[in-house]
Amino acid sequence: MNVATLVPSTAATKRRAWLAGWSRAGKFGLAVLAFWVAVAIYACFVPDSALGEMSDAGVFQGMSAQHWLGTDYLGRDMLTRIIVGTPYTIGVAFVATLIACGVGAVLGLLAAVTGGWVDSALSRLLDTLVSIPSKMFALVIIAGFGSSVTLLIAVAAIVYTPGAYRIIRSLAININAMDYVLVARARGEGHGYIMRREILPNITGPLLADMGLRFVYALRLLASLSFLGLGVQPPMADWGSLVRENLGALPVGGVSVLAPAFAIAVLTIAVNLVIDNLPGHTDADREKH
Repeated sequence: MNVATLVPSTAATKRRAWLAGWSRAGKFGLAVLAFWVAVAIYACFVPDSALGEMSDAGVFQGMSAQHWLGTDYLGRDMLTRIIVGTPYTIGVAFVATLIACGVGAVLGLLAAVTGGWVDSALSRLLDTLVSIPSKMFALVIIAGFGSSVTLLIAVAAIVYTPGAYRIIRSLAININAMDYVLVARARGEGHGYIMRREILPNITGPLLADMGLRFVYALRLLASLSFLGLGVQPPMADWGSLVRENLGALPVGGVSVLAPAFAIAVLTIAVNLVIDNLPGHTDADREKH
């Protein structure tokens, strides 16, 4: 047996070990999440003409062989509308979450390692942002500058950066007092090295879990803004705006309202299942008990 034959076997073993670390609920959440990501990728190749294509079936029609999720208030196929709205729903929330957690992590690590006036200044500044209700902040900014995808991402990122900062700073302060960090300082290592090599690898699990929570928060915030007419604007659509557009369907069955609302609920539950069943996260919990 040579080394070449061992490599695939080792890789397959690692894959099986990684999958074995997930519970059934976690695997279900992963499958649902992967499904919606695949739908979002597929939607990027749907022609723009599908956005406004109207059916002869009429408005607010129920489920049928031709329209699996009925039609909307203009007679458009709801399944198509949900598919084309998936990239905006998931994409905007995901990018905002990446920015919020990325900036929060950098600032949190910097505050924990540097300490002193840097820590105090950053904490006071971000505590001020936390004191402002997220929806009120978003409403004021959008009312002043108008709604666009870029602005929605920026607003959600600003709203959720302080929370990410506080979590990462708290974790980093605890690790910063560990012996191996003190040894790194004694060797003369700089702040950048300590943050990058000593602290960050030890908070990856909680950081990923927090990212999942921020994604859910951003998803709900953006859906609520779209429901108020301040989110993604026509001809683009996300799931929140689809709920708002089709409220008139409630007296006649409501499939066109319930379908996007159900999609939001399913995605939210799936992300929470993934967060709660992260292998590293659950292993840490077991060690505590």
